[in-house]
Amino acid sequence: MNHIKQVVSRSRSHSPFFPSPYKHPILSSLSINPSLLSQRSYSTNQPTTHHLNPTMSTVTSQSSYEIPLTQKAWVFEENNGPLQLRTDWPVTQPKDLQPGQVLVRIAYSGVCHTDLHVWKGDWPSANKLPLVGGHEGAGYVAAIADNTQTDLKIGDPVGIKWLANSCLSCEECRKGYESVCKRAAVHGFTVDGSFQQWAVSYAAHVTPIPRNLPLELAAPICCAGVTVYKALKMIEGSPGENVVIPGAGGGLGHLAVQFAHAMGYKVIGIDSGEEKRKLVKSFGAEVFVDYMKEDVVKSIVDTTNGGAHASVCVASGAAAYNQALEYLRPRGVLVAVGLPKDACVQANIFNSVVNEHRIIGSYVGNRQDSVEALDMAARGAVKTHFVVEPIDRLAETFDKMSNLTLAARVVLDMA
Repeated sequence: MNHIKQVVSRSRSHSPFFPSPYKHPILSSLSINPSLLSQRSYSTNQPTTHHLNPTMSTVTSQSSYEIPLTQKAWVFEENNGPLQLRTDWPVTQPKDLQPGQVLVRIAYSGVCHTDLHVWKGDWPSANKLPLVGGHEGAGYVAAIADNTQTDLKIGDPVGIKWLANSCLSCEECRKGYESVCKRAAVHGFTVDGSFQQWAVSYAAHVTPIPRNLPLELAAPICCAGVTVYKALKMIEGSPGENVVIPGAGGGLGHLAVQFAHAMGYKVIGIDSGEEKRKLVKSFGAEVFVDYMKEDVVKSIVDTTNGGAHASVCVASGAAAYNQALEYLRPRGVLVAVGLPKDACVQANIFNSVVNEHRIIGSYVGNRQDSVEALDMAARGAVKTHFVVEPIDRLAETFDKMSNLTLAARVVLDMA
């Protein structure tokens, strides 16, 4: 295939992201584990996918792999520059892996709004250039570096997440906050990510994927799923409490609705349009609020008899974050997950103090969060609304993201 160079139109979008060492009270103090929750909420223990065009990747688990010298990879040479699908990108050979590293044959890679932000250079932190983007990879261990202590074996299915590596020895890492480690490496930002067929990652941080979970479903869970799952744990709430999900019909939101439902919360989804209403309700929301037609604050306060216990905000605009503070009940918590550019939360100090409101930023989950989220997906507690596209559709996907015309989360087939 010849090189593909495409320029994508500039526009705004949103994104997520990082840790969580403590156990959610629903999962620990009540002695309810994720597997029991998923079995209670769904009639089957088998994973349920929501394919829009199901395909079977030709990438499979093997006991050994013939590793080529070059591969296909989407390379960002410069921020907001031409997107290049290279066919001659070098593959790191097993002999060149450093202790602790693994080579993963990527089968699928989800496409996240964060990837779009990184390519555009939207964030105050500079990313590596040139860069292979992507951080929602699912594939198989193809090689393990010498002198690496790990239980992984060649052919094991694993997930590649935003967090590529951390020191595991600083205070943050010891407490389970690997994602805020000052020496952390990040896929698709500081190190090359999953928009390539053969990716280098780290044995301590790739996440084992249950063998009954299709990899195309696992890929989005590795980022979007883990991100919202960990954010919900940070609420530290109880079953039956009201949790609001602004942006409930989006890539993060539809997973947040399902995880919250599986945790026993009463879920209120905020979005717009009849299609989003049907989608959000089908995933477990008891109430849907259309922000284009309804008074959001009044609707939620009335529905919850005084205000919501929590809002996990994954919406793309700053207004949703400020609005959340108006419909929280006393001791309510706003968990900020999305990353709208240049957005600020305006909190009235008096109201925040007398109502004992909490405002928490939640980045991606830690290693244990990732295991738990994938386990819940494997047991049927969540399903991903996605479409599988060929590897060469990244530029088109970015274009649709920028123009807000993307109908479902995109997962690239990296065969």
